[in-house]
Amino acid sequence: MSTIRIQTTQNVTLEYETASVGDRILASLIDYGLYLTWFIAWAVLNNEFNISPGGRAGMVLMYLPTTFYMLACEVFFNGQTLGKKALKLRVVRLDGTRAGLGDYLLRWLLRPVEIVMTLGVVALITILLNGRSQRLGDLAAGTTVISLKKRPDYSTPMAAEVARIEGYQPVFTQAAALSDHDVALIRKLLFHGTRQENPVLINEVANKVKAITGIHTDLPDAPFLKTVLRDHAHLIQQ
Repeated sequence: MSTIRIQTTQNVTLEYETASVGDRILASLIDYGLYLTWFIAWAVLNNEFNISPGGRAGMVLMYLPTTFYMLACEVFFNGQTLGKKALKLRVVRLDGTRAGLGDYLLRWLLRPVEIVMTLGVVALITILLNGRSQRLGDLAAGTTVISLKKRPDYSTPMAAEVARIEGYQPVFTQAAALSDHDVALIRKLLFHGTRQENPVLINEVANKVKAITGIHTDLPDAPFLKTVLRDHAHLIQQ
């Protein structure tokens, strides 16, 4: 599995694992399985209750949800369809930032050409050749699909440390909202910021965590991040 290197504004290089071809195919199969479920449900309900108008209007109503499913999911679920969420994948820009509406729109507009009309052959070849898990839509939008699965080299004694604290009570239960990938990045950036005595980087990470979790606190940035990491380690064991 390849990785992409991302340089932060604080000159810290991060590595994201790009999604494997297998994971992307499985995620797509889940999404298309949902399409099939919708069509079957529509046919059954229409047969039993005649809920749709006939002719062209009925066809439009039937295909409307599946036509915009990918675009709507990625826009409202931060780069994830239900299939990607199940496989822990996410669409991001190549600089690691969150993709925007225009990025998702470009990916969606090229999907019929590279996936629907060619049964995914063009998308598959493009992903295999470019080395960054990018299909044509990703190349046009400057995006890729990353894996949010926990990486072994991000192992930490944090969980064991929490386990040794009898009756530990988490301070911020919102820490459970963070993914394993988020926690790994927080830990890595906190380590770099502390080692380099870079309070600006630590503050940037703390503000990002607060924005994601909705936490409000007066704790200094470094103690706040350490508390969040301990709380997450405790909460995921429950």
